[in-house]
Amino acid sequence: MLLGGATSLSALALPPALRAQGDPRVADLIKVGKVRAGIGLTPLAISKDPQTGEMRGVALDLGRALAAKIGVELQPVFYPRPGAVIEGLRAREWDVAISLGIDPNRAAEVDFSPPYMEVDLTYLVRPGSSISSVADADRAGVRIAVPRGDLVDILLSRQLKQAELVRADTVIGAFELLRAGQAEISALPRPNLLQWSSQLPGSRVLPDRFGVNSVAIAVPKGQAGRAAYITEFVEDAKASGFVQRAIERAGLRGVQIAAPAQRK
Repeated sequence: MLLGGATSLSALALPPALRAQGDPRVADLIKVGKVRAGIGLTPLAISKDPQTGEMRGVALDLGRALAAKIGVELQPVFYPRPGAVIEGLRAREWDVAISLGIDPNRAAEVDFSPPYMEVDLTYLVRPGSSISSVADADRAGVRIAVPRGDLVDILLSRQLKQAELVRADTVIGAFELLRAGQAEISALPRPNLLQWSSQLPGSRVLPDRFGVNSVAIAVPKGQAGRAAYITEFVEDAKASGFVQRAIERAGLRGVQIAAPAQRK
């Protein structure tokens, strides 16, 4: 399904810096007339409006703005979780990935733009749990649910000494494991946990964090021109307020705009 740029951005003002077209660094995309955007299905990136059924979210707004800037159509390519987006890269299914957490493991296969938003990674604990901090959770017998291959999985695989990771195939699946009693903790970005904690009365989102998800746009390795183009797009989107408006439109809580990149 192709989602066009101009008409889809009616809810968000498109700043002048995001309107220029015809750049030779994206000539290949202009030639084919579309940009394929890999997007993992997570509330941080995209969700379905429960009343209208419309797909919306920060990643989709940024993808539409990017397509409009290039002068092509947007073709979203959806994945069940952000970690699966990298699998799509290996199958050459996308041109850019709109919402990936920056991590050295992934940087071996993609080049990242500067981050456009930053999000705490933390825990949701079951009702009645005695766990009150991230450090308390790393004990024998504690099962922590994570989406397979996502940034929380990558980070906790390095950090944990005693607790056991239980992996789900979707982002919400990591919460469902907690709700079903198959884990004591769900590890996800704070906005996800704040949204879903109301579905498990008595559960608690911990105040501290085990990491930060610096969310960026990624391009496959070996495309320096496209990477530079995307970097400029991201910085313009932050400086113009476009990212902030997209976050507000998505109703995300617990998210911060990333600081401007240092000029070289």
